[in-house]
Amino acid sequence: MTSMTGPKPSLRQKLSGLSGEALKFGLVGLSGVVVNFAVFWFCMNGLGLATLRSNIAATLVAIATNYLGYRYWLYKDRDASSRKREITLFLLFSGAGMLIETGVLGLSEYGFGFDGDLQKFAAKTLGLAIGTVFRFFSYRTWVFKALPELAEPPVPAATVPAAAQPPVTEQPEYAR
Repeated sequence: MTSMTGPKPSLRQKLSGLSGEALKFGLVGLSGVVVNFAVFWFCMNGLGLATLRSNIAATLVAIATNYLGYRYWLYKDRDASSRKREITLFLLFSGAGMLIETGVLGLSEYGFGFDGDLQKFAAKTLGLAIGTVFRFFSYRTWVFKALPELAEPPVPAATVPAAAQPPVTEQPEYAR
């Protein structure tokens, strides 16, 4: 038996849903950026740590705060049946994003000799932007998987096109 389902969402509908998700992702991410830059500045200027160590410490703190925002606000309706798997993948992809960010910062400072505070913040911003795009698609694709869609209720016969309905045969007068 085949089931009738409604029309699939159009590309515009998909992009509209994605833009709302991207906006929320951006808000959680923005809070993480504020945490990241604040801890980065504190580690470099307050604690005197080296640039890359400061970046790693700042990114780790931001990863922890972002996980809370993603899990309990943005992706709260996503499947959470396997938290161990989710956290493992989140940390894996966040770590890859951190490597991207730290790599750009390290290349800027040690490869090109840009060691001024403004140059460090510019390189950190560029690395963070590249890492953010990577994280967005990784999180939504592999970490916070969507719940399977529920089966749609059967379509009433009145709304099924005539070509899809079985032919009606006349019953003889004596059979009625």
